[in-house]
Amino acid sequence: MSGGGYTRLPGGSVVVALSLPRPPHGARGGLYDCGCRVRVLVHAVNRQRALTRLRNLGLRAVYLRGNTKPPTPDEVTAVLHHPDGLVWREAPEDDTESWHPIRALLRNPARPLREEGPDDDRPASAA
Repeated sequence: MSGGGYTRLPGGSVVVALSLPRPPHGARGGLYDCGCRVRVLVHAVNRQRALTRLRNLGLRAVYLRGNTKPPTPDEVTAVLHHPDGLVWREAPEDDTESWHPIRALLRNPARPLREEGPDDDRPASAA
């Protein structure tokens, strides 16, 4: 994938950086509607595990081809200091934007968390 790369850390683990199309967001947003790209950083034991972490979150077509844009030292520091080891930001070249946890990227505000219906008040044994 263009704009991606990795860095091996002294402890043997890696930090993988990928530039991905932004998932849909907003009430009327279609898939990849704005053409925006996000920079995603993943800390993992190896490159394959890093890509697997992203695929398990629903980003299925994630590949790392080459090492054209490895993570900068500031990006490595950002992902190492995050408890999940998985962060993103929308403007990769803007150093004033902060890094966000991955769950903020994958949250879809257009879809309600829970649909309520008339049968929601039934006890679990009646279902």
